[in-house]
Amino acid sequence: MNESTVSQPSPGAGCRSRRQVLRGAGLVAGAVAGGGVLVACAEGTGSDRSADEVSASAAGQAVVALDDVPVGGAVSAEVAGVPVLVTRPTEDEVHAFSAVCTHQGCTVTPGDGVLECPCHRSVFSLTDAAVQAGPAPEPLGEIAVEISGADVVVS
Repeated sequence: MNESTVSQPSPGAGCRSRRQVLRGAGLVAGAVAGGGVLVACAEGTGSDRSADEVSASAAGQAVVALDDVPVGGAVSAEVAGVPVLVTRPTEDEVHAFSAVCTHQGCTVTPGDGVLECPCHRSVFSLTDAAVQAGPAPEPLGEIAVEISGADVVVS
């Protein structure tokens, strides 16, 4: 082949500047990181399923002593291997909820008159576990309980 017939690219044709290469790499890295965040935050964790399993499998089981639950507050407990919160909004009213946050599955804890997720600061009501402050998308799953003698029992 004769060298004069082979076409040579002109200097700089097809080459990218350093700025273009770095910008492209930054866009790819941002897309990967952003995609991971969106997947992690996309949906709740299904705490209703855990609550339903506890209600079905632990009927009749004592969760905590009624005297251990402060009026206007809550305590953490575990039933059938699931972390739960037992709340007592008034003297004669008790509720139990899955302690698995509907945002990313962190364990919700008793707060000052509310239930709080320590991971992203979602806040839930003591009476129905309704979301009072997000990012949690749904209330905590409820577990049916009742007062039986001196105990709070799964009903």
